[in-house]
Amino acid sequence: MCSSRPAAAFAIPADGRALTTDSIVRLSHVERSFGAVRALAGVDLDVVAGECLGLVGHNGAGKSTLMQILAGTLQPGSGSLVVHGRDLTAAYSVGVAQANGVRCVFQELSLCPNLSVAENARILHPSIRGFGWRRRAGALIVGKLDEIFPGHGITAGDIVGDLSLGRRQMVEIARAFSVSDGRLDLVILDEPTSSLDSIVSAQLLAFVRRFISAGGSVILISHLLNEILSTADRVVVMRDGRVVDARPAAAHSHGSLVAAMGSVAVEEKHGAGGASKRGSGTPIVEIRPERQRDSRRLTVHRGEIVGLAGLAGHGQTATLRAIFRAARGGSNAVQGSVAFVAGDRQTDGVFPLWSIAENAIISSGARLARFGVINRAGEAALAAAWKQKIGIRTPDLANPILSLSGGNQQKVLFARALGSEAEIVLMDDPMRGVDIGTKQEVYAIVKAEAERGRSFVWYTTELDELKHCDHVYVFRSGAVVADLSRAELTEEKVLQSSFEIAEAS
Repeated sequence: MCSSRPAAAFAIPADGRALTTDSIVRLSHVERSFGAVRALAGVDLDVVAGECLGLVGHNGAGKSTLMQILAGTLQPGSGSLVVHGRDLTAAYSVGVAQANGVRCVFQELSLCPNLSVAENARILHPSIRGFGWRRRAGALIVGKLDEIFPGHGITAGDIVGDLSLGRRQMVEIARAFSVSDGRLDLVILDEPTSSLDSIVSAQLLAFVRRFISAGGSVILISHLLNEILSTADRVVVMRDGRVVDARPAAAHSHGSLVAAMGSVAVEEKHGAGGASKRGSGTPIVEIRPERQRDSRRLTVHRGEIVGLAGLAGHGQTATLRAIFRAARGGSNAVQGSVAFVAGDRQTDGVFPLWSIAENAIISSGARLARFGVINRAGEAALAAAWKQKIGIRTPDLANPILSLSGGNQQKVLFARALGSEAEIVLMDDPMRGVDIGTKQEVYAIVKAEAERGRSFVWYTTELDELKHCDHVYVFRSGAVVADLSRAELTEEKVLQSSFEIAEAS
């Protein structure tokens, strides 16, 4: 990753606030409420030309709400918004933001799934019109994909809905950075690497530094603090709708960022762990991945946490779904009931028309019913218990699920699975958009549940999360290519297995 910084175009005093006449945007005393929830409580924020501003905070801290205001999808309740020196508060919108060179890649993607990659590019670039517009739009988006993500494997004619979540994220990012006419000064990236593996994430962050060096600006929101520290010039920390810390990135460490966020998370030391659960008893999952050419099978024993690693889109999610189907179909390959924590929560996870409580306890409804009648009091008590246990930030569990931030929606999916009686929990890159404090709490819950005999199959794109697993299978091209115990697990072995050229069969 490129770590060089552009020549200073601004001064940063001790409090971290940029002082410059070259501000791209300046938000002053911005407030916004949703009913009784005060999402923003008087936020000041400057972004200047030629800087990457890191924005961090727990889920529900107000980061995404602030960025929606800056992108023009929400209006502030009060306060001002100045862009390129002009106060645009009264007439600000998505169109005005884009005309002034401000674009946003939201955590919940905005592509049209029924349209092609080229057609989605055209939506953001209305100047591309007339005969041959598909070809020109396709060349624009594919060219930018080539620049940011070499070897991406996406074509202009691909239907977006047929792409994996990671590739949809890549198209969204490339579209935001592409220019056909007008200006591009500031790109907001809200958890841009949450669906990307480590290699593709590094490609994006290196491109961000190149974009900054050329005079552009980026606001980078990420719960991966190493990304913030290695990429940002300046870091702003939000908590409870307010800015609580702002200073140069060089003045921060991982620990100081965690402390500024108010996290109770404690860095864990990952040792060799206890005795292996392998070899003791019959596996409760024994399945061969779809494209496995040899006799190797993926096995899971009772009380084991099994990790699935490798580059994104190489068969990990397909294997989780195969386990789920086998369990629901009564196959002998899976001995036990299953629950699924989806990573693509909008497509496979939440019920968007239901409340937070209904989404959280749907897997537990049967055991709470009495004589076929739903026990509403029991449901409310269970939902409230998980709200407390996993820290779902909402004043009322009866609110719609979509009233929550993306990370808090993911917490609800955890509550749904962990609150069920499933003996096996399948997790499809489940920490997407979840803050560091909640991650540590979930890790502790998973380990405690494994000690009680529940089994977990956990696909993750974060190499550090594999250290929580008892056993790891590395996937490449739809098949298992490495089978590693915790004692054997290293980042080098995972990466080498992910890229190693398969021997001729």
